[in-house]
Amino acid sequence: MKNITLSIPEELIRQGREYAARHGTTLNSLIRMLLKSTVQGNQHSKAKHILDEMKKLKSPLKLTDWSREDLYEE
Repeated sequence: MKNITLSIPEELIRQGREYAARHGTTLNSLIRMLLKSTVQGNQHSKAKHILDEMKKLKSPLKLTDWSREDLYEE
């Protein structure tokens, strides 16, 4: 497995870690699952739930601008 470096605001990382902990996972697993779901069009219900929750956050990544159709477009 390859490692990558991402630039993410500290506050969003903190929120992501807290969210991941509440859902019994890690930030790394959360990001991996969301990326896989996005690029492979996997409509796994846990990934959809997490993405819906992330959309509710006011983040600089503008996750709220994505529609479900955009994420699962082939």
